[in-house]
Amino acid sequence: MKIEILFEDDYIIIVNKPNNSLIHNSYYARNIKEPTLLDLLNEQFGYDFYPVHRLDRKTSGVLVLAKQKENVAIFQELFNTNEIEKIYLGIVRGFVQETKLITSPVKNPDTQVYKDAETNCEPLNTKLLDIAVHPYENSRYSLVKLTPKTGRMHQLRIHMNKISHPIVGDYKYGDRFHNRMFEQEFNCCNLFLHAHQLNFTHPISTIKINVKASLPVDWIKIMDLFKWET
Repeated sequence: MKIEILFEDDYIIIVNKPNNSLIHNSYYARNIKEPTLLDLLNEQFGYDFYPVHRLDRKTSGVLVLAKQKENVAIFQELFNTNEIEKIYLGIVRGFVQETKLITSPVKNPDTQVYKDAETNCEPLNTKLLDIAVHPYENSRYSLVKLTPKTGRMHQLRIHMNKISHPIVGDYKYGDRFHNRMFEQEFNCCNLFLHAHQLNFTHPISTIKINVKASLPVDWIKIMDLFKWET
């Protein structure tokens, strides 16, 4: 699998991470044996990269990696100080009628301590389908723009579930009936959460970086079927 490169200079590389790709091996994913994103990049370029931030295995989209280990902290500071704008797209259950600011704390899985978390959710489009999904005779979906102000683990997935609009394809926090319908009707089994855009000022070169990651195949199929545009 060749990884799509969105930006590259002497310090970083920004890639479009595929669905279901681990960034690197971890204790939580110790039973997953397929090559990681770092393995694939090493095979593609012949040397190692160092992730600046994280995306869930099932989340696709924009990911920043440093070329030198000593530069990781410089770029991580952008995330720690909120000097970077992260924009995600999500397909969720139900109609999201208005922009919402979600501020529910999110529990850290390691420490079990709740931390402050903030996500802005903006509706972009909706779709009503004449396909019954338990317990209703039809099904409703929304395309949303999600802008997290913090970076807690599974934050967007937890926050959308918290407001009763879980992300389609989320088997941990989502709705199994809607997930099953997307599998059976559309042959779509992936999580519909995509890190679409990243905007920041390069801390070393000071140039403005604005990158967008193209949508995965499942996304394109649903966008066409629902007649949605980003």
